Amino acid sequence: MLNWANRFNISCFLDNNHYNFPLHSQECLLGAGSRYFLGTDNPNRLASLNSFADLHKDWIFGHLSYDLKNEIHGLSGSHSGYIDFPDINFYVPEVVVKLNNSCLEIGSCREDHEAVLNAIMSEEPRMYTEPKIGEIRQRLTEKEYLEVIEAVRGHIIRGDCYELTYCMEFYSEGSVITPLDIFTQLSVVSPNPFSAFYRYNNQYLLCASPERYIRKLGNKIFSQPIKGTISRDSDNKITDQHKKVELYNSVKDRAENVMIVDLVRNDLARICTEGSIKVDELFGIYSFPQVHQMISTISGELQSETTVGDIFNYTFPMGSMTGAPKHRVMELIEKYEKTKRGLFSGAVGYISPERDMDFNVVIRSILYNADSGYLSFPVGSAITYHSDPAREYEECLLKAEAMFKALRVR
Repeated sequence: MLNWANRFNISCFLDNNHYNFPLHSQECLLGAGSRYFLGTDNPNRLASLNSFADLHKDWIFGHLSYDLKNEIHGLSGSHSGYIDFPDINFYVPEVVVKLNNSCLEIGSCREDHEAVLNAIMSEEPRMYTEPKIGEIRQRLTEKEYLEVIEAVRGHIIRGDCYELTYCMEFYSEGSVITPLDIFTQLSVVSPNPFSAFYRYNNQYLLCASPERYIRKLGNKIFSQPIKGTISRDSDNKITDQHKKVELYNSVKDRAENVMIVDLVRNDLARICTEGSIKVDELFGIYSFPQVHQMISTISGELQSETTVGDIFNYTFPMGSMTGAPKHRVMELIEKYEKTKRGLFSGAVGYISPERDMDFNVVIRSILYNADSGYLSFPVGSAITYHSDPAREYEECLLKAEAMFKALRVR
Protein backbone atom coordinates (compact mmCIF):
# COMPACT_ATOMS: atom_id res chain seq x y z
CA MET A 1 0.00 0.00 0.00
CA LEU A 2 2.73 2.46 0.94
CA ASN A 3 4.89 1.74 -2.10
CA TRP A 4 1.87 2.24 -4.36
CA ALA A 5 0.67 5.38 -2.56
CA ASN A 6 4.06 7.05 -2.76
CA ARG A 7 3.47 7.78 -6.46
CA PHE A 8 0.92 10.46 -5.47
CA ASN A 9 1.97 14.01 -4.55
CA ILE A 10 -0.46 13.95 -1.63
CA SER A 11 -1.08 10.86 0.47
CA CYS A 12 -1.71 9.97 4.10
CA PHE A 13 -1.16 6.50 5.56
CA LEU A 14 -2.29 5.90 9.16
CA ASP A 15 -1.14 2.75 10.97
CA ASN A 16 -2.34 1.46 14.35
CA ASN A 17 0.42 -1.19 14.52
CA HIS A 18 -1.96 -3.73 16.13
CA TYR A 19 -2.39 -1.83 19.40
CA ASN A 20 -5.74 -2.71 20.93
CA PHE A 21 -6.04 0.40 23.03
CA PRO A 22 -9.40 1.91 24.00
CA LEU A 23 -11.24 3.69 21.16
CA HIS A 24 -9.39 1.80 18.44
CA SER A 25 -10.70 2.93 15.04
CA GLN A 26 -8.80 1.68 11.98
CA GLU A 27 -5.85 -0.70 11.69
CA CYS A 28 -4.47 0.80 8.46
CA LEU A 29 -6.11 3.65 6.57
CA LEU A 30 -4.81 5.28 3.39
CA GLY A 31 -6.00 8.34 1.48
CA ALA A 32 -4.08 8.63 -1.80
CA GLY A 33 -4.23 11.42 -4.35
CA SER A 34 -6.36 14.56 -4.18
CA ARG A 35 -9.74 14.99 -5.89
CA TYR A 36 -10.66 18.18 -4.05
CA PHE A 37 -8.33 20.37 -2.06
CA LEU A 38 -8.93 22.98 0.65
CA GLY A 39 -6.94 26.09 -0.21
CA THR A 40 -4.41 27.20 2.39
CA ASP A 41 -4.61 30.95 1.83
CA ASN A 42 -8.12 31.63 3.14
CA PRO A 43 -8.29 34.30 5.88
CA ASN A 44 -10.45 32.11 8.18
CA ARG A 45 -9.29 28.61 7.49
CA LEU A 46 -11.43 26.76 10.02
CA ALA A 47 -14.57 28.37 8.63
CA SER A 48 -13.35 27.34 5.18
CA LEU A 49 -12.90 23.79 6.49
CA ASN A 50 -16.55 23.77 7.60
CA SER A 51 -17.65 24.80 4.12
CA PHE A 52 -15.33 22.21 2.58
CA ALA A 53 -16.70 19.43 4.82
CA ASP A 54 -20.31 20.46 4.10
CA LEU A 55 -19.65 20.40 0.35
CA HIS A 56 -17.86 17.05 0.28
CA LYS A 57 -19.68 14.30 2.21
CA ASP A 58 -16.75 12.00 1.70
CA TRP A 59 -13.50 10.90 3.33
CA ILE A 60 -11.31 13.89 4.15
CA PHE A 61 -7.67 13.58 5.23
CA GLY A 62 -5.27 16.28 6.32
CA HIS A 63 -3.36 18.14 8.99
CA LEU A 64 -3.25 21.13 11.27
CA SER A 65 0.13 22.68 12.04
CA TYR A 66 0.89 24.04 15.50
CA ASP A 67 1.17 27.59 14.13
CA LEU A 68 -2.53 27.63 13.29
CA LYS A 69 -2.60 28.85 16.91
CA ASN A 70 -1.98 32.36 15.59
CA GLU A 71 -5.32 32.40 13.77
CA ILE A 72 -7.24 30.62 16.54
CA HIS A 73 -5.83 32.46 19.55
CA GLY A 74 -4.83 35.81 18.08
CA LEU A 75 -1.11 35.20 18.59
CA SER A 76 1.91 35.83 16.39
CA GLY A 77 5.21 34.14 15.65
CA SER A 78 8.58 35.27 14.34
CA HIS A 79 10.58 32.04 14.23
CA SER A 80 11.87 30.59 10.98
CA GLY A 81 10.52 27.28 9.67
CA TYR A 82 12.39 25.03 7.28
CA ILE A 83 10.03 22.17 6.37
CA ASP A 84 7.28 24.37 4.87
CA PHE A 85 4.11 22.40 5.53
CA PRO A 86 1.19 24.87 5.34
CA ASP A 87 -0.63 25.69 8.57
CA ILE A 88 -3.62 23.65 7.39
CA ASN A 89 -4.26 21.16 4.60
CA PHE A 90 -7.31 19.00 3.93
CA TYR A 91 -8.21 17.01 0.84
CA VAL A 92 -10.70 14.48 -0.50
CA PRO A 93 -8.60 11.56 -1.79
CA GLU A 94 -8.91 9.84 -5.14
CA VAL A 95 -8.59 6.44 -3.47
CA VAL A 96 -9.25 5.27 0.09
CA VAL A 97 -7.91 1.91 1.26
CA LYS A 98 -8.82 0.34 4.61
CA LEU A 99 -7.03 -2.71 5.98
CA ASN A 100 -8.36 -4.44 9.09
CA ASN A 101 -7.01 -7.90 9.86
CA SER A 102 -7.58 -9.87 6.65
CA CYS A 103 -10.18 -7.52 5.16
CA LEU A 104 -9.11 -4.99 2.52
CA GLU A 105 -11.62 -2.36 1.38
CA ILE A 106 -11.00 -0.02 -1.54
CA GLY A 107 -12.99 3.09 -2.38
CA SER A 108 -12.25 4.86 -5.67
CA CYS A 109 -13.95 7.75 -7.42
CA ARG A 110 -13.15 6.13 -10.77
CA GLU A 111 -14.83 2.77 -10.07
CA ASP A 112 -11.55 1.00 -10.84
CA HIS A 113 -11.36 -0.86 -7.55
CA GLU A 114 -9.98 -4.06 -9.04
CA ALA A 115 -7.32 -2.15 -10.95
CA VAL A 116 -6.27 -0.42 -7.72
CA LEU A 117 -6.09 -3.77 -5.93
CA ASN A 118 -3.99 -5.29 -8.72
CA ALA A 119 -1.66 -2.29 -8.73
CA ILE A 120 -1.17 -2.53 -4.96
CA MET A 121 -0.62 -6.29 -4.96
CA SER A 122 1.81 -6.17 -7.89
CA GLU A 123 3.92 -3.36 -6.45
CA GLU A 124 7.52 -4.55 -6.17
CA PRO A 125 9.15 -4.44 -2.72
CA ARG A 126 11.53 -1.53 -2.40
CA MET A 127 15.26 -2.00 -2.08
CA TYR A 128 16.61 -0.05 0.89
CA THR A 129 18.61 3.02 -0.14
CA GLU A 130 21.31 4.16 2.26
CA PRO A 131 20.50 7.72 3.38
CA LYS A 132 23.02 10.53 3.18
CA ILE A 133 22.52 12.37 6.45
CA GLY A 134 24.17 15.69 7.07
CA GLU A 135 25.61 16.40 10.50
CA ILE A 136 22.80 16.25 13.07
CA ARG A 137 22.90 19.28 15.32
CA GLN A 138 20.96 20.45 18.33
CA ARG A 139 19.29 23.83 18.13
CA LEU A 140 20.31 24.31 21.78
CA THR A 141 23.39 23.17 23.66
CA GLU A 142 22.80 21.29 26.89
CA LYS A 143 23.87 24.37 28.86
CA GLU A 144 21.45 26.59 26.96
CA TYR A 145 18.65 24.08 27.45
CA LEU A 146 19.21 23.94 31.21
CA GLU A 147 19.20 27.75 31.40
CA VAL A 148 15.88 27.94 29.53
CA ILE A 149 14.27 25.39 31.83
CA GLU A 150 15.35 27.39 34.87
CA ALA A 151 13.85 30.49 33.26
CA VAL A 152 10.58 28.62 32.67
CA ARG A 153 10.56 27.45 36.28
CA GLY A 154 10.95 31.10 37.24
CA HIS A 155 7.72 31.89 35.38
CA ILE A 156 5.99 29.05 37.22
CA ILE A 157 7.23 30.33 40.59
CA ARG A 158 5.93 33.82 39.73
CA GLY A 159 2.54 32.36 38.84
CA ASP A 160 2.64 33.06 35.09
CA CYS A 161 1.82 29.43 34.35
CA TYR A 162 1.54 25.99 35.93
CA GLU A 163 3.09 23.81 33.25
CA LEU A 164 4.82 24.44 29.92
CA THR A 165 5.80 21.91 27.26
CA TYR A 166 9.19 23.02 26.00
CA CYS A 167 10.64 21.56 22.81
CA MET A 168 14.07 21.58 21.24
CA GLU A 169 15.05 20.57 17.73
CA PHE A 170 17.53 18.11 16.27
CA TYR A 171 18.17 18.92 12.62
CA SER A 172 20.43 18.42 9.64
CA GLU A 173 20.93 20.29 6.38
CA GLY A 174 21.68 18.85 2.96
CA SER A 175 20.36 15.39 3.79
CA VAL A 176 19.20 13.02 1.08
CA ILE A 177 16.87 10.26 2.23
CA THR A 178 14.20 8.01 0.78
CA PRO A 179 11.33 8.91 3.14
CA LEU A 180 9.57 5.58 2.72
CA ASP A 181 12.72 3.72 3.75
CA ILE A 182 13.13 5.83 6.88
CA PHE A 183 9.47 5.43 7.80
CA THR A 184 9.84 1.67 7.45
CA GLN A 185 12.89 1.75 9.74
CA LEU A 186 11.07 3.96 12.26
CA SER A 187 8.10 1.56 12.25
CA VAL A 188 10.47 -1.32 13.06
CA VAL A 189 12.31 0.56 15.79
CA SER A 190 9.28 2.23 17.31
CA PRO A 191 5.87 0.90 16.19
CA ASN A 192 3.21 3.09 17.77
CA PRO A 193 -0.60 3.29 17.58
CA PHE A 194 -0.83 6.67 15.82
CA SER A 195 1.90 6.27 13.24
CA ALA A 196 1.63 8.13 9.94
CA PHE A 197 3.40 8.46 6.62
CA TYR A 198 2.21 11.78 5.23
CA ARG A 199 3.32 13.36 1.99
CA TYR A 200 2.45 16.89 0.90
CA ASN A 201 4.28 17.45 -2.40
CA ASN A 202 7.97 17.31 -1.39
CA GLN A 203 7.38 17.71 2.33
CA TYR A 204 7.21 14.50 4.36
CA LEU A 205 6.12 13.52 7.85
CA LEU A 206 7.42 10.18 9.16
CA CYS A 207 5.52 9.79 12.39
CA ALA A 208 5.65 7.22 15.20
CA SER A 209 3.26 8.92 17.58
CA PRO A 210 1.81 7.16 20.64
CA GLU A 211 -0.74 9.91 21.30
CA ARG A 212 -4.30 10.65 20.21
CA TYR A 213 -5.38 14.28 20.05
CA ILE A 214 -9.09 13.93 19.37
CA ARG A 215 -11.58 11.22 18.43
CA LYS A 216 -15.17 11.93 17.45
CA LEU A 217 -17.61 9.03 17.37
CA GLY A 218 -21.20 9.99 16.72
CA ASN A 219 -22.04 12.78 19.14
CA LYS A 220 -19.27 11.78 21.57
CA ILE A 221 -15.79 13.24 21.64
CA PHE A 222 -12.67 11.85 23.30
CA SER A 223 -9.21 13.18 24.06
CA GLN A 224 -6.30 11.12 25.41
CA PRO A 225 -3.42 13.36 26.50
CA ILE A 226 -0.06 11.85 27.42
CA LYS A 227 1.87 13.37 30.29
CA GLY A 228 4.37 11.25 32.20
CA THR A 229 7.24 9.24 30.77
CA ILE A 230 9.72 6.67 32.06
CA SER A 231 12.24 4.55 30.17
CA ARG A 232 11.72 0.80 29.78
CA ASP A 233 13.97 -2.08 30.75
CA SER A 234 13.16 -4.58 28.02
CA ASP A 235 15.86 -6.98 29.26
CA ASN A 236 14.36 -7.45 32.71
CA LYS A 237 10.60 -7.97 33.10
CA ILE A 238 10.68 -7.46 36.87
CA THR A 239 12.56 -4.16 36.64
CA ASP A 240 10.33 -3.08 33.76
CA GLN A 241 7.23 -3.74 35.86
CA HIS A 242 8.75 -1.76 38.74
CA LYS A 243 9.22 1.16 36.37
CA LYS A 244 5.51 1.12 35.53
CA VAL A 245 4.67 1.25 39.24
CA GLU A 246 7.21 4.05 39.72
CA LEU A 247 5.62 6.09 36.96
CA TYR A 248 2.10 5.52 38.29
CA ASN A 249 3.14 6.73 41.76
CA SER A 250 5.27 9.67 40.58
CA VAL A 251 4.02 12.88 42.19
CA LYS A 252 5.60 14.99 39.45
CA ASP A 253 4.12 12.97 36.58
CA ARG A 254 0.69 12.88 38.19
CA ALA A 255 0.83 16.65 38.62
CA GLU A 256 1.76 17.08 34.93
CA ASN A 257 -1.03 14.76 33.84
CA VAL A 258 -3.84 16.12 35.97
CA MET A 259 -3.08 19.72 34.95
CA ILE A 260 -3.58 18.78 31.30
CA VAL A 261 -6.67 16.70 32.13
CA ASP A 262 -8.19 19.82 33.70
CA LEU A 263 -7.22 21.89 30.67
CA VAL A 264 -8.82 19.37 28.30
CA ARG A 265 -11.97 19.27 30.42
CA ASN A 266 -12.14 23.05 30.17
CA ASP A 267 -11.60 22.98 26.38
CA LEU A 268 -14.26 20.32 25.85
CA ALA A 269 -16.73 22.18 28.09
CA ARG A 270 -16.96 24.85 25.39
CA ILE A 271 -18.40 22.41 22.83
CA CYS A 272 -20.04 19.73 25.02
CA THR A 273 -23.37 19.61 26.81
CA GLU A 274 -23.35 20.62 30.45
CA GLY A 275 -22.57 17.76 32.82
CA SER A 276 -21.50 15.33 30.10
CA ILE A 277 -17.72 15.61 30.48
CA LYS A 278 -16.13 12.65 32.24
CA VAL A 279 -12.63 11.46 33.01
CA ASP A 280 -12.97 7.87 31.80
CA GLU A 281 -9.45 6.93 32.89
CA LEU A 282 -6.99 8.87 35.02
CA PHE A 283 -3.26 8.02 35.12
CA GLY A 284 -3.47 4.94 32.89
CA ILE A 285 -0.04 3.39 32.28
CA TYR A 286 0.61 2.15 28.74
CA SER A 287 3.72 0.49 27.34
CA PHE A 288 5.51 1.36 24.10
CA PRO A 289 8.79 0.09 22.65
CA GLN A 290 11.11 2.60 24.39
CA VAL A 291 8.98 4.03 27.18
CA HIS A 292 6.02 3.65 29.50
CA GLN A 293 3.57 6.57 29.32
CA MET A 294 0.86 7.96 31.57
CA ILE A 295 -2.35 8.51 29.57
CA SER A 296 -5.71 9.83 30.67
CA THR A 297 -8.98 9.70 28.73
CA ILE A 298 -11.56 12.50 28.81
CA SER A 299 -14.92 12.35 27.02
CA GLY A 300 -18.02 14.46 26.50
CA GLU A 301 -21.23 14.67 24.47
CA LEU A 302 -21.11 17.33 21.78
CA GLN A 303 -23.66 20.11 21.65
CA SER A 304 -25.96 19.89 18.64
CA GLU A 305 -24.76 21.80 15.57
CA THR A 306 -21.10 21.58 16.67
CA THR A 307 -19.01 21.73 13.50
CA VAL A 308 -15.64 20.23 12.64
CA GLY A 309 -14.21 23.74 12.74
CA ASP A 310 -15.67 24.31 16.22
CA ILE A 311 -13.93 21.20 17.54
CA PHE A 312 -10.54 22.37 16.32
CA ASN A 313 -11.18 26.00 17.23
CA TYR A 314 -11.82 25.20 20.89
CA THR A 315 -9.32 22.38 21.46
CA PHE A 316 -6.29 23.16 19.24
CA PRO A 317 -3.42 23.16 19.87
CA MET A 318 -3.74 20.20 22.20
CA GLY A 319 -2.95 20.95 25.84
CA SER A 320 -0.36 18.20 26.15
CA MET A 321 1.88 20.17 23.75
CA THR A 322 1.30 23.60 25.26
CA GLY A 323 0.73 23.51 29.01
CA ALA A 324 -1.52 25.60 31.19
CA PRO A 325 -2.95 28.16 31.01
CA LYS A 326 -2.86 27.65 27.26
CA HIS A 327 -2.76 31.22 25.94
CA ARG A 328 0.02 32.39 28.28
CA VAL A 329 2.23 29.35 27.78
CA MET A 330 1.98 29.68 24.00
CA GLU A 331 3.35 33.21 24.39
CA LEU A 332 6.20 31.87 26.52
CA ILE A 333 6.87 29.01 24.09
CA GLU A 334 7.29 31.60 21.34
CA LYS A 335 9.71 33.52 23.55
CA TYR A 336 11.93 30.61 24.57
CA GLU A 337 11.88 28.13 21.69
CA LYS A 338 14.27 28.74 18.80
CA THR A 339 12.40 27.47 15.73
CA LYS A 340 8.88 27.40 14.36
CA ARG A 341 7.19 24.15 15.34
CA GLY A 342 5.23 23.81 12.12
CA LEU A 343 3.62 20.40 11.78
CA PHE A 344 5.44 19.12 14.88
CA SER A 345 2.95 19.13 17.79
CA GLY A 346 0.18 19.61 15.27
CA ALA A 347 -2.18 16.84 14.18
CA VAL A 348 -2.72 14.47 11.24
CA GLY A 349 -5.82 12.37 10.69
CA TYR A 350 -9.12 11.88 8.91
CA ILE A 351 -12.79 12.83 8.85
CA SER A 352 -15.10 10.03 7.71
CA PRO A 353 -18.20 10.41 5.49
CA GLU A 354 -20.30 10.00 8.67
CA ARG A 355 -18.32 12.92 10.15
CA ASP A 356 -16.53 10.80 12.70
CA MET A 357 -12.89 11.77 13.03
CA ASP A 358 -9.57 10.69 14.53
CA PHE A 359 -6.41 12.82 14.78
CA ASN A 360 -3.05 12.13 16.36
CA VAL A 361 -0.52 14.37 18.06
CA VAL A 362 2.53 14.79 15.83
CA ILE A 363 5.40 13.77 18.11
CA ARG A 364 8.23 11.20 17.87
CA SER A 365 8.49 12.22 14.23
CA ILE A 366 10.96 13.01 11.48
CA LEU A 367 10.05 15.87 9.15
CA TYR A 368 11.82 16.27 5.83
CA ASN A 369 11.85 18.78 2.98
CA ALA A 370 13.12 16.94 -0.11
CA ASP A 371 13.66 20.19 -2.03
CA SER A 372 16.04 21.73 0.51
CA GLY A 373 17.35 18.56 2.19
CA TYR A 374 16.38 19.93 5.60
CA LEU A 375 15.57 17.20 8.13
CA SER A 376 14.16 17.80 11.60
CA PHE A 377 13.02 15.88 14.65
CA PRO A 378 12.01 18.05 17.62
CA VAL A 379 11.39 16.55 21.06
CA GLY A 380 10.02 18.02 24.25
CA SER A 381 8.89 17.53 27.81
CA ALA A 382 6.51 19.16 30.26
CA ILE A 383 8.08 21.58 32.72
CA THR A 384 6.50 22.05 36.16
CA TYR A 385 7.70 23.49 39.45
CA HIS A 386 9.08 20.06 40.40
CA SER A 387 11.08 19.63 37.18
CA ASP A 388 14.78 18.83 37.40
CA PRO A 389 16.31 20.50 34.30
CA ALA A 390 18.94 17.77 33.88
CA ARG A 391 16.31 15.02 33.99
CA GLU A 392 14.13 16.90 31.50
CA TYR A 393 17.11 17.04 29.15
CA GLU A 394 17.63 13.29 29.57
CA GLU A 395 13.93 12.72 28.77
CA CYS A 396 14.33 14.65 25.52
CA LEU A 397 17.31 12.51 24.55
CA LEU A 398 15.32 9.37 25.36
CA LYS A 399 12.46 10.51 23.10
CA ALA A 400 14.92 11.28 20.28
CA GLU A 401 16.56 7.85 20.40
CA ALA A 402 14.11 6.11 18.05
CA MET A 403 14.65 8.77 15.38
CA PHE A 404 18.41 8.43 15.63
CA LYS A 405 18.08 4.67 15.24
CA ALA A 406 15.75 4.96 12.27
CA LEU A 407 18.26 7.24 10.57
CA ARG A 408 21.04 4.83 11.54
CA VAL A 409 23.29 7.58 12.85
CA ARG A 410 23.70 6.08 16.33
